Amino acid sequence: MQMRLEVVQVPVSDVDRSKAFYTEKLGFVLDHDVEHIPGMRVVQLTPPGSAASIVIGTGMTAMAPGSLEGLQLVVPDITEVRNELVGRGAAISDIQDLGGVLFAYFSDPDGNRWVVQEQTPPAVRGAYNP
Repeated sequence: MQMRLEVVQVPVSDVDRSKAFYTEKLGFVLDHDVEHIPGMRVVQLTPPGSAASIVIGTGMTAMAPGSLEGLQLVVPDITEVRNELVGRGAAISDIQDLGGVLFAYFSDPDGNRWVVQEQTPPAVRGAYNP
């Protein structure tokens, strides 16, 4: 059996504001912005280099805007990524070293909380470290 997680819904209150945040501040790629049926708008966005995407929109979920937390972006160089995000105008925390694994945190305009983690070398990886 094979399974791949490819799309995660992120609940937002203002689709256009969130679309601008994810594309302009974070550099996500806009895959599509469509209204399949009246009242159901689907905006799919993919982080650079990722096989998984997020979906924001209307008429898709009962989750409250801002209620998602812990989506994790794993990057090869957290300092480089943080500097680029700051340069794009994103508010992101300072880098924290949690036992040899580096993390930084940010939220989208609704308060959905994200984690950026620097990829760890194979010897350090455990169940939590991709």
